[in-house]
Amino acid sequence: MDFQEYFPIWSKLSVTQQNTLSAALMTKTIAKGTMIHNGSMDCTGLLLVRSGQLRAYILSDEGREITIYRLFDRDMCLFSASCMMRSIQFDVTIEAEKDTELWVIPSEVYQNMMSESAPVANYTNELMATRFSDVMWLMEQIMWKSLDKRVAAFLLEEASIEGSDRLKITHESIANHLGSHREVITRMLRYFQNEGMVKLSRSVVEITDTAKLEELTEQ
Repeated sequence: MDFQEYFPIWSKLSVTQQNTLSAALMTKTIAKGTMIHNGSMDCTGLLLVRSGQLRAYILSDEGREITIYRLFDRDMCLFSASCMMRSIQFDVTIEAEKDTELWVIPSEVYQNMMSESAPVANYTNELMATRFSDVMWLMEQIMWKSLDKRVAAFLLEEASIEGSDRLKITHESIANHLGSHREVITRMLRYFQNEGMVKLSRSVVEITDTAKLEELTEQ
């Protein structure tokens, strides 16, 4: 499928804007584990995912990571064009969680389109509102939910994404997603295993009782 079918407001652009955007687009194939964007000093451009999976996260002063959102097919990332949004006061890092195909829209091209096209400006504002909602939801989880509930919810979400109860993921990776320490996650997973909710092996967490995990998240 072509870019026009992935970009939801393509039909609302003028012919000149469509031609300008088509000429400026870059198509990239990104290998799993590759860092695509690294903080406010790196103005990569806007990313539109064709296939694959990206992870956006922030780093604490101590070097701990926490995932703020993930991007899948048809998702657009604005924070990779941080030079367009001077009011953002935190640095976002974006990496490929899976092999990913994407389009890159140069920041200056998109910024010019925003200034002359109401549909582009409205679409961008909606995207921004959605991403900040994701961040606020994350803050609520950190502030009001205990870690056992957050780990359980993460495992269920991961199983839904992968379409499997056998998750090939390390304790370190889970810790990075949740802004915790590997040792804390290991203790929590061992507790889950003792309770019959998961089975642990090297770099694998297998969910053995989905209902029990769901019950935990709802308590």
